Amino acid sequence: MQITYGETRAFTAKELEELFLSVKWESGNHPKLLQKAMRGYQTVFSARDGEKLVGLLCAMDDGAMTAYAHYLLVDPAYQGQGIGTHLVKMLKKKYRGYLRVALIAENAKIPFYKKNDFVVCETATPMYFIAKTAKK
Repeated sequence: MQITYGETRAFTAKELEELFLSVKWESGNHPKLLQKAMRGYQTVFSARDGEKLVGLLCAMDDGAMTAYAHYLLVDPAYQGQGIGTHLVKMLKKKYRGYLRVALIAENAKIPFYKKNDFVVCETATPMYFIAKTAKK
Protein backbone atom coordinates (compact mmCIF):
# COMPACT_ATOMS: atom_id res chain seq x y z
CA MET A 1 0.00 0.00 0.00
CA GLN A 2 1.40 3.36 -1.10
CA ILE A 3 -0.77 6.31 -0.10
CA THR A 4 -0.37 9.38 -2.28
CA TYR A 5 -1.75 12.80 -1.44
CA GLY A 6 -2.86 15.54 -3.74
CA GLU A 7 -4.97 18.63 -4.19
CA THR A 8 -7.69 18.14 -6.77
CA ARG A 9 -11.40 18.58 -7.33
CA ALA A 10 -11.64 15.94 -10.07
CA PHE A 11 -13.48 12.92 -8.71
CA THR A 12 -15.96 10.54 -10.25
CA ALA A 13 -19.40 10.39 -8.69
CA LYS A 14 -18.84 6.69 -8.05
CA GLU A 15 -15.64 7.10 -6.02
CA LEU A 16 -17.21 9.87 -3.93
CA GLU A 17 -20.27 7.70 -3.34
CA GLU A 18 -18.11 4.76 -2.25
CA LEU A 19 -15.95 6.84 0.12
CA PHE A 20 -18.84 8.69 1.76
CA LEU A 21 -20.94 5.56 2.15
CA SER A 22 -17.93 3.69 3.60
CA VAL A 23 -18.19 5.98 6.63
CA LYS A 24 -21.99 5.84 6.56
CA TRP A 25 -22.46 9.52 5.68
CA GLU A 26 -25.81 10.35 4.14
CA SER A 27 -24.05 12.61 1.64
CA GLY A 28 -22.93 9.46 -0.15
CA ASN A 29 -26.50 9.02 -1.35
CA HIS A 30 -26.05 12.15 -3.47
CA PRO A 31 -22.89 11.45 -5.52
CA LYS A 32 -23.68 13.93 -8.31
CA LEU A 33 -24.21 16.69 -5.75
CA LEU A 34 -20.95 15.73 -4.04
CA GLN A 35 -19.17 15.93 -7.37
CA LYS A 36 -20.61 19.41 -7.93
CA ALA A 37 -19.77 20.46 -4.35
CA MET A 38 -16.10 19.52 -4.81
CA ARG A 39 -15.80 22.22 -7.45
CA GLY A 40 -16.99 24.86 -4.96
CA TYR A 41 -14.39 24.32 -2.23
CA GLN A 42 -11.25 26.45 -2.13
CA THR A 43 -9.30 23.47 -0.79
CA VAL A 44 -9.71 19.78 -1.55
CA PHE A 45 -7.02 17.35 -0.41
CA SER A 46 -7.25 13.68 -1.29
CA ALA A 47 -5.53 10.46 -0.29
CA ARG A 48 -5.33 7.54 -2.70
CA ASP A 49 -4.15 3.98 -2.54
CA GLY A 50 -3.28 3.53 -6.19
CA GLU A 51 -6.42 4.65 -8.02
CA LYS A 52 -8.71 4.13 -5.00
CA LEU A 53 -9.89 7.27 -3.17
CA VAL A 54 -9.38 6.48 0.53
CA GLY A 55 -9.42 9.90 2.18
CA LEU A 56 -10.68 13.41 1.60
CA LEU A 57 -10.52 16.80 3.30
CA CYS A 58 -12.47 19.79 1.98
CA ALA A 59 -12.29 23.34 3.29
CA MET A 60 -13.60 26.78 2.47
CA ASP A 61 -12.20 30.10 3.59
CA ASP A 62 -12.67 33.86 3.52
CA GLY A 63 -9.23 34.43 2.02
CA ALA A 64 -7.61 35.97 5.08
CA MET A 65 -8.84 35.11 8.57
CA THR A 66 -11.07 32.06 8.88
CA ALA A 67 -11.25 28.66 7.22
CA TYR A 68 -13.83 25.96 7.79
CA ALA A 69 -12.98 22.30 7.31
CA HIS A 70 -16.24 20.81 6.12
CA TYR A 71 -15.35 17.22 5.23
CA LEU A 72 -12.64 15.00 6.62
CA LEU A 73 -13.19 11.33 6.02
CA VAL A 74 -11.06 8.21 5.67
CA ASP A 75 -12.31 4.84 4.49
CA PRO A 76 -12.63 2.63 7.60
CA ALA A 77 -10.33 0.02 6.04
CA TYR A 78 -7.59 2.67 6.05
CA GLN A 79 -8.24 4.37 9.40
CA GLY A 80 -5.54 4.26 12.05
CA GLN A 81 -2.74 4.56 9.48
CA GLY A 82 -2.13 8.31 9.79
CA ILE A 83 -4.06 9.33 6.68
CA GLY A 84 -6.43 11.69 8.51
CA THR A 85 -3.55 13.19 10.44
CA HIS A 86 -1.62 13.76 7.21
CA LEU A 87 -4.63 15.48 5.63
CA VAL A 88 -4.95 17.72 8.70
CA LYS A 89 -1.23 18.59 8.44
CA MET A 90 -1.84 19.65 4.84
CA LEU A 91 -4.77 21.80 6.04
CA LYS A 92 -2.68 23.39 8.79
CA LYS A 93 0.11 24.19 6.34
CA LYS A 94 -2.26 25.76 3.81
CA TYR A 95 -4.01 27.91 6.43
CA ARG A 96 -0.95 28.85 8.48
CA GLY A 97 -1.36 32.52 9.34
CA TYR A 98 -5.16 32.44 9.48
CA LEU A 99 -6.69 33.38 12.81
CA ARG A 100 -8.90 30.28 13.01
CA VAL A 101 -9.67 27.00 11.28
CA ALA A 102 -13.02 25.68 12.47
CA LEU A 103 -14.92 22.44 12.06
CA ILE A 104 -17.82 20.50 13.50
CA ALA A 105 -16.73 17.14 14.90
CA GLU A 106 -18.83 14.16 15.80
CA ASN A 107 -18.43 13.61 19.54
CA ALA A 108 -16.73 10.24 19.02
CA LYS A 109 -14.06 11.93 16.88
CA ILE A 110 -13.14 14.68 19.34
CA PRO A 111 -10.03 12.78 20.62
CA PHE A 112 -8.66 12.62 17.05
CA TYR A 113 -9.11 16.34 16.56
CA LYS A 114 -7.65 17.20 19.97
CA LYS A 115 -4.61 15.07 19.08
CA ASN A 116 -4.29 17.26 15.97
CA ASP A 117 -4.32 20.56 17.94
CA PHE A 118 -8.02 21.44 17.66
CA VAL A 119 -9.73 22.65 20.84
CA VAL A 120 -13.34 22.31 21.93
CA CYS A 121 -15.02 25.70 22.20
CA GLU A 122 -16.75 25.86 25.57
CA THR A 123 -18.64 29.07 24.77
CA ALA A 124 -20.30 28.12 21.46
CA THR A 125 -22.44 25.36 20.04
CA PRO A 126 -22.38 24.29 16.38
CA MET A 127 -25.77 24.73 14.74
CA TYR A 128 -27.30 24.14 11.33
CA PHE A 129 -30.59 23.95 9.53
CA ILE A 130 -31.64 21.83 6.58
CA ALA A 131 -32.65 24.12 3.74
CA LYS A 132 -34.47 21.44 1.76
CA THR A 133 -34.19 17.81 0.87
CA ALA A 134 -31.60 17.38 -1.85
CA LYS A 135 -32.38 15.26 -4.88
CA LYS A 136 -29.97 12.59 -6.02
